Amino acid sequence: MNDVILRMRGITKTFPGVAALQDVNLEVRRGEIHAICGENGAGKSTLMKVLSGVYPHGSYTGDIDFDGEPCHFGGIRDSERRGIVIIHQELALIPHLSIAENIFLGNERVHRGLIDWNRTNADAGALLRRVGLRDNPVTPAMDLGVGKQQLVEIAKALSKEVRLLILDEPTAALNESDSQHLLDLLREFRERGITCVIISHKLNEIEAVADTTTILRDGRTIETLDMRGKGVTEDRIISGMVGRDLSHRFPPRAATPASFGDEALRIEDWTVHSPTQHGRVIVDKANLTLRRGEIVGLAGLMGAGRTELAMSVFGRSYGTGISGQVYKDGVPVELRTVGDAIAHGIAYATEDRKRYGLNLIEDIQRNVSGAALPRIARGGWVDDNREFRVAEDYRHSLNIKAPGVGTVTGTLSGGNQQKVVLAKWIFTDPDVLILDEPTRGIDIGAKYEIYTIINRLADEGKAILVISSELPELLGICDRIYALSAGRVTGELPRADATPERLMQLMTSFKERS
Repeated sequence: MNDVILRMRGITKTFPGVAALQDVNLEVRRGEIHAICGENGAGKSTLMKVLSGVYPHGSYTGDIDFDGEPCHFGGIRDSERRGIVIIHQELALIPHLSIAENIFLGNERVHRGLIDWNRTNADAGALLRRVGLRDNPVTPAMDLGVGKQQLVEIAKALSKEVRLLILDEPTAALNESDSQHLLDLLREFRERGITCVIISHKLNEIEAVADTTTILRDGRTIETLDMRGKGVTEDRIISGMVGRDLSHRFPPRAATPASFGDEALRIEDWTVHSPTQHGRVIVDKANLTLRRGEIVGLAGLMGAGRTELAMSVFGRSYGTGISGQVYKDGVPVELRTVGDAIAHGIAYATEDRKRYGLNLIEDIQRNVSGAALPRIARGGWVDDNREFRVAEDYRHSLNIKAPGVGTVTGTLSGGNQQKVVLAKWIFTDPDVLILDEPTRGIDIGAKYEIYTIINRLADEGKAILVISSELPELLGICDRIYALSAGRVTGELPRADATPERLMQLMTSFKERS
C-alpha cells in the first residue's frame, strides 16, 4: 500500500463570494481506506466532487493525477471510465425501478439493440451477492430499507469496475447492524485491492476502518494522520477539525432537580398500534413525565418505538388505535391534530429534517415562519416585514451561517439546516419541545452549538425531550433518561446513575405485556 494511486495538488475551488477549497493537497495510497474529516463546510464533499468530475476541469485550479496519469475530467462519466465512482450521501436510486435496472442505469446490458433482461438480472444478482445482499434483482428499490439501498449503490459502483470508491457519509442514516455490515464490506474491498475514500462524521467508525485520515478545515488541508500511529485518538482528530482542544464535548449544565419547575407534560398508559400491520402494538402503555427547565432523554435501539411515541403524541402524526392520556400542566388534553398540539404548546422537530422538517427549495425566512403563520399575519395576510424581522432575529441568535434569510435552505450545511428547524419550532413558543435525533449527520462543532441552544431553551423554562441513538449524547446533555424496548418503557435513570452499560441493559430488556 506504499504506492500512491491518487494525488491532488493545489486544488482551489471558488463560488461567488466563497472560497470552498484553498490550495488543498491529498494523497491516497493504493488499496487503503482513506478517511476525510472536517466540520460541515470544511470542503470535504466539494473536494470529492472536483475529483469525480461533478465540478469539471476548468472550474477549479490545481492538478489531479490518478494512477500516475494527469486527469482532466469534463464530467462524472469521464471519471467513471477511469474507475473512480462516488456514492453521494443522498442516495440516487430511482424508487420505481428494480434493483437490477438501477444498477445498470446508463450502462445497460444490451443485445442487438435491445436490453437483455436475463443477463441484466443475472449480472445484478452476482453483484448483489458480492455486497452481501440476497434480494431478488427485480425487487423495486422503494421496497428496500436505507441500509440495503446503500449496498445497491455499492453494487452499482462495482458494475463499473471501480478502482477508487468514494463514499460520502455512507452510514449517516444506517442502524448499527447495517453500519457494521458496510464497514466489514469496506475491509473486504481493501483485501481485494479496491481503494476507498470515506467521508464521515462518525469518528469511532473512522478509527475502526481507516488506514489514513486527512483533516480539512475552512477549505484547507490541516494534516494527514497515520491511524496506526501513536497518539491518534478521536480527541486528536477533533482538535484538528475544530482548531482547538475540545476537552468538553458538551457544554456545562448547572441545573439540578431542585431548580426544575412544575410538571409540563405527562403521558399515561400511552398505547399505539401500527397503521399498516393490523393488531401490532408499537408503543405499549408508556408512561413518562417532563418538568419545566428539564432535559429528558429517550434511549432505545432501532425499532423500539421512540419516534412513533413522539409522533403519536404530537397530534397523532403516527399510528392508529391510540389510547392513553396526555396531561399538559396537570390538565388532560386532547391532541387529535398537529394544530391541537401546537395550540397546547407542544412542538416536535423530526429526525428527518430534509424530508419532513424543511422546505429545502424555500428560503430561511419562509421556513422559520411556516409552523406559526398566524403570529405574523394581519387580517389574514402574512406581514412580510414582520416575517423578515423574526427570521433575522433567529439567524443571529442561533448563529445560522448564511448571507441572509433569503438564502435557500437546501444550500445550507446540515448543522445550519438543523438550526432553521429549531428556529421554526421555537417561534411557535412551545412549553414542551421534542427533539428527535437533533444532531444526526452534523459535525462535532455544530453539535456543540445545538447542545448550547438546548441548554438555553431549558434555562428559559421549556421542557425538552431528546430522542437520540447516541448514548454519549444522552449522557452528556440530559438530566434524566428513559429507556424504551419493544415499545415499553423499561426504566428511568437520573443523570448521576446513568451509564452506557445500565442504559443498554434497559434498552435490551423485555417486559411482558400485562
